Amino acid sequence: MNTLIEKHKEEFEKTMSFFQEDISSLRTGRISPSLVENIFVESYGVNTELLQLAAITSPEPQIIVIKPWDKGILAAIEKAISNSDINVNPVVDGDLIRLNFPPLTEESRKELVKILHKKAEDSRITLRNNREKAKEEIISLEKAKEISEDDRFGALKDLDELIKGYNDKIKQISDEKDKEIMTI
Repeated sequence: MNTLIEKHKEEFEKTMSFFQEDISSLRTGRISPSLVENIFVESYGVNTELLQLAAITSPEPQIIVIKPWDKGILAAIEKAISNSDINVNPVVDGDLIRLNFPPLTEESRKELVKILHKKAEDSRITLRNNREKAKEEIISLEKAKEISEDDRFGALKDLDELIKGYNDKIKQISDEKDKEIMTI
């Protein structure tokens, strides 16, 4: 029975890693290069993550500097940043791009927290959907007489405990990020 839960545990882990990666792009008091690393740039006829095309640094708390390895894609990077949802205008400065982020206001911090809570809820929904799939498999195994009723109850209990642990982890990560966003 544990093999069935282990099989689904991989899906739960993917949900958790996606959630953590997704919220890492949410802006906090200090600007982080992770805000722009995953922006896709069309270069050489292929969409490529910015992280693979340039060195990205944050020399000051409100500035990100992007230095492409190939100066020929400077315009493509500028266009991709302009079209992204980070709401900042890129400034081309010779062979690099500077992104100057204005300080967060109280209103924008609250808006970011709303986005954070939506992402957390989306992750919980994904976990619930995956739990339902696992639950259906367990019940179908009992109907096919491959496991006993006691095994089904035990497996469902283990599954619920596992999901509760993941939900607690999402809450903990979300609370930490919330605190990070609201700290001035």
